[in-house]
Amino acid sequence: MDEKNVLLLGGPGCSLQDGNSHIEILNQHADEICGRIEQLEHKINEVEQFYSYSSTKNGSTPKGVSSLRGLDRDKILNNLRKRQHDAVNRKSAAAKRMQDLMRQFGAILERIMEHKWATPFLQPVDVVGLGLHDYYEVIEKPMDFSTIKSKMEAKDGSGYKNIREICADVRLIFKNAMKYNDEKHDVHVMAKSLLDRFETRWLQLLPKVDEEERRLKDEDAEMEKDLQLAQEVQLSRNARDLYAELEVLDGQLEKLKETALLKCRKMTTEEKKQLGCSITKLHSEAISKALEIIAQSNPNFEPSGETVEVNIDAQSESTLWKLKFFVKETLQAQLKTTQPSTHGNISTTTNLENNKRKRDVYDAIAKNPSKKCKKLPG
Repeated sequence: MDEKNVLLLGGPGCSLQDGNSHIEILNQHADEICGRIEQLEHKINEVEQFYSYSSTKNGSTPKGVSSLRGLDRDKILNNLRKRQHDAVNRKSAAAKRMQDLMRQFGAILERIMEHKWATPFLQPVDVVGLGLHDYYEVIEKPMDFSTIKSKMEAKDGSGYKNIREICADVRLIFKNAMKYNDEKHDVHVMAKSLLDRFETRWLQLLPKVDEEERRLKDEDAEMEKDLQLAQEVQLSRNARDLYAELEVLDGQLEKLKETALLKCRKMTTEEKKQLGCSITKLHSEAISKALEIIAQSNPNFEPSGETVEVNIDAQSESTLWKLKFFVKETLQAQLKTTQPSTHGNISTTTNLENNKRKRDVYDAIAKNPSKKCKKLPG
């Protein structure tokens, strides 16, 4: 390459060390910006994946960022705080109602346990003392009232979760006795009689249990909706801030690319010829964008019309390199559209966008011929 075709960095007095130092600064700055952009796009992906999951889970389109954009988020958030406060009160009220139900159920148990026939069922069956060697072969899950009361009073999380679980164990006590003993056996008869008494009293309490379970289910569903809406509002806020910062960083990256373009060497005649041939391979929409790039630095250039003549040699170096980057990226994209894609997820798309940003800057920096930079005579 002729010396006259080389644009020396820094003007008169520029040394190889000065050129390399400037390139390193550009590279470092580009790395910092692109690193931050990757972080932002990762966070944006998390927001989009949340809405995608919500849509799949609910079977409908969630409110999302776009639908919340026009709403007063602060007003919604304040309303949610009030509803969450109300939910805490409802939860406290529900706990009191459950305590009342447990008290009523406990009264039923006490009446059954106080019956004169309840003695064989108050403690675990003395299998060894009674010589019931086949008991565990017949009875899979032994049960008695002392075991039930211990589990009801447990504080370590191993207790009953609801009244229906207690009810099932009470039934198990009597059914085990009826299963192991013959119908004419006294224990079988006593168990059957006590079970009938228990079922009669349980049916009196059952409507209250059903009503409480329905209320808890409705309140839990309401709390889940409130929680999801709160997440959507907060994520909407975050996404708005992320997009704003991403726009600023894109602007900084664009300025960095402009700086790198100003330091580019002059394009050779052969490179200009190759650029002209590459432009002809673009589709019509891309050619229009290429003409817009030329018009940006040439106010007198008119990109519209059926036929537009472009003098490659008359374009500035920065315009030529902009065109080269644009044409290269567009032709690569056109090639990809003709090939089957195996990746259609969000992260692949954003990675491609960020890689494009990096290539634009690094390609521009790479066009700076630092090894050919010479120190001009003073």
